[in-house]
Formats: sequence, structure tokens, C-alpha cells
Amino acid sequence: MALNVAELIVLGLLADWVFRRCSVPGFIGMLLVGVLLGPSVLGYLHPDLLAIGPDLRTIALVVILLRVGFELSRKVLHRVGGRVLLLAFLPATFEMIVVTLMGSWLLGMTWLESAMLGSVIAAVSPAVVVPLMIRFVKQRKGAEKDIPSMVMAAGSVDDIFVIVVHSALVGLYIGHQVNVVWQALAVPVSLCLGAVVGMLVGVGLYRLFDRFNPRATKRVLIVLATSIFLLRLQDLLEGHLPMAGLVSAMALGFVILERREHMAHEISAKLARIWVFAEILLFSMVGAQVNVRLVWQAGLVGLAIIATGLIGRSCGVLLCLIRSRLNLKERLFVVFAFCPKATVQAAIGASPLVAMRAAGMETGAGETILAIAVLSILVTAPLGAWIIRFWGDRVLEVAPETDTDAREAALESDPEDQN
Repeated sequence: MALNVAELIVLGLLADWVFRRCSVPGFIGMLLVGVLLGPSVLGYLHPDLLAIGPDLRTIALVVILLRVGFELSRKVLHRVGGRVLLLAFLPATFEMIVVTLMGSWLLGMTWLESAMLGSVIAAVSPAVVVPLMIRFVKQRKGAEKDIPSMVMAAGSVDDIFVIVVHSALVGLYIGHQVNVVWQALAVPVSLCLGAVVGMLVGVGLYRLFDRFNPRATKRVLIVLATSIFLLRLQDLLEGHLPMAGLVSAMALGFVILERREHMAHEISAKLARIWVFAEILLFSMVGAQVNVRLVWQAGLVGLAIIATGLIGRSCGVLLCLIRSRLNLKERLFVVFAFCPKATVQAAIGASPLVAMRAAGMETGAGETILAIAVLSILVTAPLGAWIIRFWGDRVLEVAPETDTDAREAALESDPEDQN
């Protein structure tokens, strides 16, 4: 298994270099490396590595959302907070409704089966979107109107909302008793509780760092481990009290940024370096989940459902941006930024199928849901990443650099920063 990890690193870095030379986002090459080495094509990866794939993807996702927290200041959230809430819920709801209607019409699914398909497809991918938005933040592109920060925050909450809805729908389908009112309340409760817990933990961490003054690298390791513990706390509370552990990780970084800005920039710079490794593992393991046969089976009908769902999502995004300061080109950028699918689809795409098998039910609908989920990754992740980068580089205006931005850039470029 260790040899497989080494091979993924080498091949991932090579693919990243080749694709970037071709002006294509490097993670697409990493995704294809995973597809090629995965069980669907060559079957080269060790089963033990595939077994821990979900854990590796979770760690990488924690790194991404920590970076979001360490990049979102209170002033920015104050300016875009209301718009973030709209973008976190409305576009995903529009997409779920459209996919539900299309699935019932084109695939002959029941309404509940189509709704499960919609809940799998609707989430935007933080693994694709967040690194690109952070890149724009570092370049100060769109910073005057806080466009990248708004997209990062809204996209992260979007995932949690969709996952909660999906869990409720699967429970309904396999016959579990689900309190609809409680499930509706679970979304805001989990977000708020996750934010409160994360903020309290963030306060404790920066005071701990003030007291013992560990090196920046040790601070990062403590922050990363604490975030994983918060996810474990989420699992322990499941069924009793909803808590979004990923929101806690974001809130943790937010508090440290507000109270100890220099410390936050040090940690963020280290996380950017960790992301080089985490990105390879994330996208190669997502690629390894791809079943080429299922993608082929999904065919043109699957593409039609994905495309109409994205149209519904785009209408939701444009509705959220009514009366905003953004011009038409910038609004289109936000539309494009909410298109890529990857991480969430890889994580929950097979859950309806697994639940159906466990309940002894007919699995045809679950196999179809998984096939379209995989197809959405292969189509929207590379295309979405490319168009976000292409369009953003051309339409987002560069804001003047502040003294804080200059200090942060100097810190990230210094290889000796408090190692």
C-alpha cells in the first residue's frame, strides 16, 4: 500500500505538470490517474488503500475547509453574509427540484427515487471550487466585491445542506421513520451548533498557542487533528443532536484569524503546503471510485439530467444575485463557480445503492443514481474548473493591494517562516 501511495504522488505530480503545461487545471490529470489505476480500468491500487480512501478524502476536505476559515474575515462576512446564505440554499434547492422532475420523466423513477438522485447531484464540490477561489483571493481578483470569498463560504455550506437532505430522503425510501419537521430544523441547528462549537474551540486553541507558543508547523498539526476530532464528535452526536463538524473546522479558523491575524496567516501558509499532498490523494482517490461501465450506462439521458439540473442551479444563482453590486460578467462567474461536482458525489453517490441492498430491495434505481453521480464528476469537474479559471482571469478585476496582503504574501513566499 505504501508503494501505491508513492506511485500516486509521482504520477499525480507528473500529470499535474503536464496538464498545467496544456493550460488545463492540474487536478484533472490527478483524477485521470486515479481512474486509470483504479479497479474500473487497471485494478492496480491495493484494496487496503481503496478501503481507507474515504478517510483520506475526509482529511483532504478538512484541509480545504480549514483554508476557507483562515481566509474569511469578519469584515468580509459582514458584507456578503446575507448573500452567502441565499447562495448556500437556493441554487441547490432549484437543482434538486429540476433533477427530481427530469428523473421521474426520463428514467421512469418514482418521485422519491428521483429526489434521492437530485440530492446526490445537487452539491457543489469544495475540492474543485475552494482552491481556485483561494487562488483568486491571493491574486486580489474580485476582492473589491468579495466575490471569491462569497463563493467559498456559500459553496461550503451548500454541501452540508445537501447531505442533510440526502440522509433524510434515503431514510424515507428504505422505510425508516423520519420526522420531517425535525429534519427541516436539523439544517439550521447543525450549522449553528457547528459554528458555535468551532468558535469555542478556536478560542481555546489561540489561547493555548499564546501560552505555549509552539512552532507554526506544530500549530497546523494541532489545528488539523482538532478538526478531525470535531468530525468524530459529529458522528457521536448523530441521532441525538445535529452538528456540522465541517462548519466547526471553518469557524475554528475564522476565530483565530479574527483574534490572532498573524498566527492565522502562518497556519494558512502551512495548510497551503499540505494541500499540495492532500490534493493528489483527494483527486486520485475520487478517480479510483469511478466505474467506467456505470458512466457508459448513464449515457445521453444522464447528461441531459445533469445539464438541466445545472440550468436550474444557474437560475437559482442569478436569482440570489439580484440587486447585488456584481455586473453581468461577474454574475456569470458565480454561476460557473457553482457548477463543478466531485467530492460529495463520490462520498454519497453509492449510499442509496448500499441502503437498498442492506434492506433487500430492488437496486436498479440505486445503480442508476450511482452512474449519473459518477458521470457528473467526469463531466462537470474538469469542465467547471477550466471555465472558472478561464473566465475568472478575464472578468475579475484586481483590487489594490493592502499592507495586510503584502505581509501575508511575504510570509507565504518565505520558506523559513517559523518552521
